[in-house]
Amino acid sequence: MSLNASEVEALGERGYFLRDGFLGAELAAATRAQAIELGQAGVLQPAGIRRGGDRRLDRDIRGDRITWLSQDDARGPLKDVWARFEELMRAVNEGAWLGLRSFDLQLAHYAPGTHYDRHRDAFPGDDNRRLTAIVYLNPEWRPEHGGQLRLFTPEPVDVEPRADRLVVFLSERLEHEVLTSRADRYAATAWFYSRAR
Repeated sequence: MSLNASEVEALGERGYFLRDGFLGAELAAATRAQAIELGQAGVLQPAGIRRGGDRRLDRDIRGDRITWLSQDDARGPLKDVWARFEELMRAVNEGAWLGLRSFDLQLAHYAPGTHYDRHRDAFPGDDNRRLTAIVYLNPEWRPEHGGQLRLFTPEPVDVEPRADRLVVFLSERLEHEVLTSRADRYAATAWFYSRAR
């Protein structure tokens, strides 16, 4: 895979780009099915805010349930999702010269009525996330389902979480929020670093 010129330009100028068809319909559907199975098995747990000793649960700020996946943990469709994010990392390095070397992968489920308040994925610094990439797993999404990703650019942009839609943005640059979902909303998110992890 590679980035096209308009994606590279959008990432540099606006701080984000969108691409539909990142996984392909079959893999996106299989990944959603696997996410549902993991949720039913109790693998997805309430997400916290902050890190280390400051970490806590606060459903008024963030209501999703998540699991972190290592390359060794990723099985079935999620193994292929991991590989696609590896391809994306290479493509971004070749097209936008970000020097990314590793990533974390998280699977998330927002049940109806949940959201995530406005936040930034990273703050400036050598040891932080450089790039956020999210692929959505929500077939037959409709506007009334909510759950849009709001990117706080000079004119805020709402990204519909449609199945197999990829959104990529600069982690240090863009604040964002997940608007209240009124249907089950699934996504896989990779956070990329310029250091090996």
